[in-house]
Amino acid sequence: MPTPLITPKGHQQLKDELHYLWREVRPEITEKVSWAASLGDRSENADYKENKAKLRQIDKRIRYLQKRLDQLKVITPAPVQFGQVFFGAWVSLTNLDTDERLKVQIVGYDEIFERKDAISIDSPMARVLLKKQVDDEVTVKTATKETHWLIEEINYDKSY
Repeated sequence: MPTPLITPKGHQQLKDELHYLWREVRPEITEKVSWAASLGDRSENADYKENKAKLRQIDKRIRYLQKRLDQLKVITPAPVQFGQVFFGAWVSLTNLDTDERLKVQIVGYDEIFERKDAISIDSPMARVLLKKQVDDEVTVKTATKETHWLIEEINYDKSY
């Protein structure tokens, strides 16, 4: 089970998605289902079947979001954390083997999807970065390889 942490921005995005699905998308699809059902024989009604399936997906996502929002703990970085890597930090790294540069934010599981600049707090990289400082070197071990990184910069969103 993923660690139930989330940034304030990520929490707001989930709340916005829930509101959007509940107030805008679901009523529209419900109306389409009702209209298609009024046409008669549902067994061969493609509009009815398609929109009913969409409605099930929306309802499933709404239930997930309602349950998940109750489980999550919103973490707002405190000024005493600045200078070290903690949850919510933006970390700029350089791979010591390849000179590859990487900038990632350490966030909760629910925030990593559709983002290329985020890593889960539960990931191997995040785990070795926690409590480290600028100029620290870390070794990230995964099942297939080992990489060596230098922490170049640590920042936190000022919008918290």
